[in-house]
Amino acid sequence: MPIFQYTGRNRRGEAVKGDIDATNIDAVANQLFNNGVTPIDIVPASVHQDVFAGLRGLRDRLTEGRIELTDQIFFCRQMYTLIKAGVPIMQALRGLRETTNNQALAKVIGSLAEGLDAGLGLSVAIKRHEATFSALFVSMVQVGETTGSLPEAFLQLSQYLEREKDTRERIKQALRYPTIVMVAIALAVLIINIFVVPAFAGVFKSFKAELPWATKVLIGTSDFTVAYWYYILAFLIFAFVGMRFYIGTPEGRYRWHHWKLHIPLIGSIVYRAMLGRFARSLAVMLKAGVPLVQGMTVVSRALDNDYLADRIVQMRDSLERGESIARTATATGLFPPMVLQMIAVGEETGAIDALLIEVADYYEREVDHDLKNLSSAIEPILIVVMGIMVLILALGVFLPMWDLAQAARGH
Repeated sequence: MPIFQYTGRNRRGEAVKGDIDATNIDAVANQLFNNGVTPIDIVPASVHQDVFAGLRGLRDRLTEGRIELTDQIFFCRQMYTLIKAGVPIMQALRGLRETTNNQALAKVIGSLAEGLDAGLGLSVAIKRHEATFSALFVSMVQVGETTGSLPEAFLQLSQYLEREKDTRERIKQALRYPTIVMVAIALAVLIINIFVVPAFAGVFKSFKAELPWATKVLIGTSDFTVAYWYYILAFLIFAFVGMRFYIGTPEGRYRWHHWKLHIPLIGSIVYRAMLGRFARSLAVMLKAGVPLVQGMTVVSRALDNDYLADRIVQMRDSLERGESIARTATATGLFPPMVLQMIAVGEETGAIDALLIEVADYYEREVDHDLKNLSSAIEPILIVVMGIMVLILALGVFLPMWDLAQAARGH
């Protein structure tokens, strides 16, 4: 979406200026009028300014740190407490800016305060920081502003983010042990190829004896690694950069997100975690009063998976044509029969948000169970890999040594 720069006057007659993301100039003007700002000049933002702004943003992220989920949870919890206690939003933001230890978050909060001081709404000011706050976050705050339930919106956001953080931490914890083992295996193979096998290869070649096939494979692999290590390193770097570039394209990101859901053992966990996030996010949106079609649009952007987001957009399009939620959910092929039945019951009883919470709880229980058993499911695979490595080393190193010892003893 293009960025426009504007200058205008707020309700107090003060000059204000800033940037807004919108489809065209008329949309910018309407947004400013709705926020009590009379526009004087609206022009498209310069591309060069955007590039330098991106460079400055990168520099700020490197020097000031990142805004993690924990920081967002802190922000939501504190905003809920302060607004619920009757503290004005401007005073609450200034207080949070002074108390937070994260300089990046303090800068964002200061920018929010400046936006409010310029006559913008809180949701509009938050939307200017899309790198920090998701579309779901912005929509929840906007609904809270519109309905006068801003404290409850921040409370629901904090609860949602806490669940999201807990799920991510459990996934990282479950993958930590297999990752360490795989890295250790890769390092062991590298050390053996570079240092161990060449030492044995010199001994074997000095006897000029016929070597077993396993030993020939080890020596050949070692010689290739030692002679062409820089080509191997360059290839790995090129492959990594090329993959990152491809994933950065819309088609590449879509294919990667689709393939990620089919990774053995891990793909099903990621798939169900994403569906649980979808169900809970949509339930939170509906509970806050967001229309279903708009909620579908917002949730599709918050999934961080283009493949699933495309299926959610298909559901939204079917809903706009007047089809039922259960029928559109069935057409996507994303949900099992039990979940589809729960959605149908919720639609019939008018309690779709409550049933979506049940669906989210169901998926989260499944993910929790799989995460607890993930290490035990991966351990046999790791044992087999390590066993094959030990077998190859034993055949390649110890068999010729045994043959040489037998020949020496016979001689």
